[in-house]
Amino acid sequence: MISVSNLSLRYGKRTLFEDVNIKFTEGNCYGIIGANGAGKSTFLKILSGEIDPTTGSVEIGKDLRMSVLKQNHYEFDDFPVLETVIMGNRRLYDIMKEKDAIYLKPDFSDADGLKAGELEAQFAEMDGWNAESDAATLLSNLGIAEDLHYKLLNELDSKDKVRVLLAQALFGHPDILLLDEPTNDLDFSTIAWLEEFLADYDKIVLVVSHDRHFLDAVCTHVADIDFGKITIFSGNYSFWYESSQLLLKQRADQNKKAEDKIAELKAFIARFSANASKSKQATSRKKALDKINLNDMRPSNRRYPGIIFNNQGREAGDQILDVNINEKVSGDMVLLKNVKFDVRKGQKIAIYSENSLATTALYKILAGEDNDYDGSFKWGITITSAYLPSDNGEYFVNKDMNLVDWLRQYTTNMDETDLRGFLGRMLFSGEETQKNCTVLSGGEKMRCMLSRLMTANANVILLDEPTNHLDLESITALNNGLNDYRGTVLFTTRDHALAQSVADRVIEITPYGIVDRETSFDDYLNDERIKTAKEALVNA
Repeated sequence: MISVSNLSLRYGKRTLFEDVNIKFTEGNCYGIIGANGAGKSTFLKILSGEIDPTTGSVEIGKDLRMSVLKQNHYEFDDFPVLETVIMGNRRLYDIMKEKDAIYLKPDFSDADGLKAGELEAQFAEMDGWNAESDAATLLSNLGIAEDLHYKLLNELDSKDKVRVLLAQALFGHPDILLLDEPTNDLDFSTIAWLEEFLADYDKIVLVVSHDRHFLDAVCTHVADIDFGKITIFSGNYSFWYESSQLLLKQRADQNKKAEDKIAELKAFIARFSANASKSKQATSRKKALDKINLNDMRPSNRRYPGIIFNNQGREAGDQILDVNINEKVSGDMVLLKNVKFDVRKGQKIAIYSENSLATTALYKILAGEDNDYDGSFKWGITITSAYLPSDNGEYFVNKDMNLVDWLRQYTTNMDETDLRGFLGRMLFSGEETQKNCTVLSGGEKMRCMLSRLMTANANVILLDEPTNHLDLESITALNNGLNDYRGTVLFTTRDHALAQSVADRVIEITPYGIVDRETSFDDYLNDERIKTAKEALVNA
């Protein structure tokens, strides 16, 4: 168990936490949620001992081993991959290195023999003889090919490094697992494996993530950082969000009877229980839901942006887009090959690929930013398209201007009131609109780009990783905005919930061609026929 007592953290006049008193118990996975800057990552650092609180204490059960997902991707650069993973259990690793050093001594003595025997006993008791195979299995499950297991970590690319460090955190079945954004740079199949791993985990897990599908799949509880406090609720993220929104609505309606509120929430609990995860913890999750005290819940203090795309300047005709790209090459890499499809009015298409460079290449071609390819595409004569790139740095570099002037560059016939209105929807109000573009955070830049997108009045929008740098509130607002949008959407995202709830068609770009299905995203991922279709492309 982890017990947090009277914990406060202050930076000058700013108070991040005040008198936090909570407990985390074995067998539960806690999703740490809160607006950007609320202190989610900071709280994990307090629990791990990396940061000292201003007041209060953190007590951890005796002999419990804590494992933390490392954020320094260079810390283990000089170590082999397999050895880096085993370091996740530091005591086991130290015993292994100590006994190996004794055996290598040229003047091996009787005392050395006794010491080696003691170490061997401890090593065996900790299942040390299976350490390498267990580490290798974790690496393989996380998508690290076997030929990389004995390379130095500095020989791997950044995405593979993230996976190795995640394997390190998971190694050896730690009693407490602290994970800060563990799904970063993972593909959907690897995330699915991690979801199953954590959903069946029988120890204490605390996780920070902006992936709503992931939080729903693994969390038995939500630890909500709001009002300077941390409050624990039973259930996953969707349950917390729906309940919070319902309570916010009902608070605004002063005539709503308390018994109506309770009845509506109980109905939601029943629906949630029916759709609980199929993991071994499904029963315990349902029991946790039964213990919910509705009177303890209160609406969130967070603000949600207003992302609305339905102000289309012109109604689209039936002809939207025809794509006929034979090949797009970058250096020695073929990014696009035989990419041929047409788009019908109102479709919302998830463009998916294991190679993010391929999807970005397609969007740049369709947006008119890249003419170096073999093939063609044609927009319908009624189409007005707008493009949101995955990398928006060029839109802000050397832009010494405030946000109103920045947005004015991309609009016509809009006065300052209109511009402030679009920025206000994305939570830039009052003096915030006078911020200089050069000091914006990643999340603020993306919200500016979404303001720009809304002013375009487009009937087709192209979105390349639109959730980059966004917090859960902005991602939820984007999701709702796309669901309500009456135009046509082509989008690529690593947010599973966004893809599943928005897409009615999936086009996967492979090195040999495309697989195109009119289906939901989950059904596409789970369709056994897709593998056969990909094999047919390889053999064609």
